[in-house]
Amino acid sequence: MSTSPTEGCPFALDPMVADRAGETARLRTEGPVVRIELLGVPAWTVSDHQVARRLLVDPRLVKDIDAWSRWTSGEVTREWPLISMVDTGRSMFTVDGAEHRRLRIKTSRALSPRRLGALRPLIERFTTELLDDLAAAGAAGEVVDLKEVFAYPLPMRVVSELMGVDRADHPWQLAQWRKFFSLTTPQTERLEVIEEIKAHFTTMVRQRTVHPTDDLTSALMRAEEGGVPLSEEEVEGNLRSLVAAGHETTVSLIVSAARALLTHPDQLTRVLSGEISWGQVIEETLRWDGPVSHLLMRFATEDIAVGETLIEKGEGVVISYRAIGRDLTVHGEDADEFDAARATAARNISFGHGPHICPGAALARLEAAIALPALFARFPDISLAVPDADLHHLPVLTQNDLAALPVRLGT
Repeated sequence: MSTSPTEGCPFALDPMVADRAGETARLRTEGPVVRIELLGVPAWTVSDHQVARRLLVDPRLVKDIDAWSRWTSGEVTREWPLISMVDTGRSMFTVDGAEHRRLRIKTSRALSPRRLGALRPLIERFTTELLDDLAAAGAAGEVVDLKEVFAYPLPMRVVSELMGVDRADHPWQLAQWRKFFSLTTPQTERLEVIEEIKAHFTTMVRQRTVHPTDDLTSALMRAEEGGVPLSEEEVEGNLRSLVAAGHETTVSLIVSAARALLTHPDQLTRVLSGEISWGQVIEETLRWDGPVSHLLMRFATEDIAVGETLIEKGEGVVISYRAIGRDLTVHGEDADEFDAARATAARNISFGHGPHICPGAALARLEAAIALPALFARFPDISLAVPDADLHHLPVLTQNDLAALPVRLGT
């Protein structure tokens, strides 16, 4: 399908993301709200920090796909290649208002500071085990993929433990989600994988209904906010959506932060000396090279004016987080540069803003805050095995994912 812009659209977002930097610069220049095309479908995108913050709390912008006129009119169908990124099924990520609060509140409580604190020793243990795997894979100076061996399995182990997945099933869980996220998985196989994951979670939900434990699944089954308990389907949908939305973002955060430090050795030295904190590294990574490039999509239930631009009722709105993170008016003229000591880094909204802010944001930050210092303490001489310019992103419109991060661990 052509990606050339149609009438009234300055340009089309490239679903293969061939020129990530150029696209970000154009959005930033055209902003704050830009008419775009997504594989033949017109929409709007937001690339301005302040406008995004305002729209993300505007109740006139909703997640309900039935508010999208191009969907209800039949112009967009299930055949549209991006529909699975827009219509992900019923969960806390796809409803609004009171229903959103009902579906979300137990997940938020289950990810409380107390529970995260209790998870810390487990995350530290998983990190140590995976660093052992990394050392074995990179022995004798062999090149090893930091993403594949370390960053990818860590968050899946953590979220599986959080949900109460039996540890014997962790490898199966990782393998299934790997196939789900892989661009090489045929669509028919991906649909089969989704059904297998749904069946696995449904079985687990039914088990917890009879034998509840102290895990996220049991907490969701006990949810009766507003007198309406979560259904089996809603709990299963929340669990599946939490993995799909939270796993890849954490992988990307760890990989991007490691890459940033390996390509900025002067800043790495300041981090290791304690001059710059790991928290600062994480926030600057989220701003500069965050996990989400574009988030599809919200829909206007009324006409919404943004300056002289009118988003009409029924139109779709994309939030372009990569461009937002590089907003010059917020982060300065050097916003395209990585600076771990940047004073404005913590103002990033890379995990969202408002009611739909990512419920797993604190967990992702905790995992990165454990994994990164442990990595560089274990392998102080770690280095990229290829020039930075030779690293390639996966061609995914929504996610900011390196295909691999090949490194040498040093002596």
